[in-house]
Amino acid sequence: MMILYKYTIRTYLYIRYAFHWLTRTGSFSKGQAIHFTPGLKDRSGQSLRAGLFRHHVKQFHDSSCSVASVVSAINTLIERTKGAHEATVTQRSILDTVREAHWKERMGPDGYKGRRGLPLRILGRVVRASLDAYGIQDAHVEVLQAEGGSQADAVKERVRDLLSDFQTRDNCLLIAHFDQGSFLQELNIPHISPVGGFDPATGRVTVLDVDPSLPRPYTIPFHVFYRGISTQYGGFFRPFDYGRGGLVVIHLNRAAG
Repeated sequence: MMILYKYTIRTYLYIRYAFHWLTRTGSFSKGQAIHFTPGLKDRSGQSLRAGLFRHHVKQFHDSSCSVASVVSAINTLIERTKGAHEATVTQRSILDTVREAHWKERMGPDGYKGRRGLPLRILGRVVRASLDAYGIQDAHVEVLQAEGGSQADAVKERVRDLLSDFQTRDNCLLIAHFDQGSFLQELNIPHISPVGGFDPATGRVTVLDVDPSLPRPYTIPFHVFYRGISTQYGGFFRPFDYGRGGLVVIHLNRAAG
């Protein structure tokens, strides 16, 4: 029965992709992702943003976007607190070190009890466990689920404030849990990647996508970003514990430097 359900989902995803392609809607419409080549200014300096660009890695298989995203964040924080020579955490090593929520098993071909990847709440638990495992103190984790309907406006403002804090105050890291097909011309499936920047003047959000098929980061409008983290996927992924996405925020309790 589960195999049939997965086949039904896959068929639905391809039909939806074809519909957007034919109608030039969704991520095929105008004003979507703009890819760019990072320059020296993106990678240099002591900001958390620059650290993320330096420590950005691509996921090692199709379900390991959480691993690449968390490793990028952990190495950025290790470099900030302990020095660049200590920032050597790899995707393989973190799975052997952090055992929260059967993370390593969820990355396997059969998952953990049939569950692959990490829903938003479990991603938050894994991030907390990773900070503890690598001795990163003076930080705490917030899991912010995006909302629709009457609650959307308040959550949107919170998301915008967090993006601004990351860019201008350098006091947090943001890992986004989103529908990749809302950002890019890809299937509408759950995906995870770090936020790499935010331009308050234009409202564009930089995504350091860990998908290996995407060699360059990209920027998207804020409304597209929020749409991507707030989608419910038509409810198709609920049997696998995936509801709306959102942000996992690593707050630093003291100023950088």
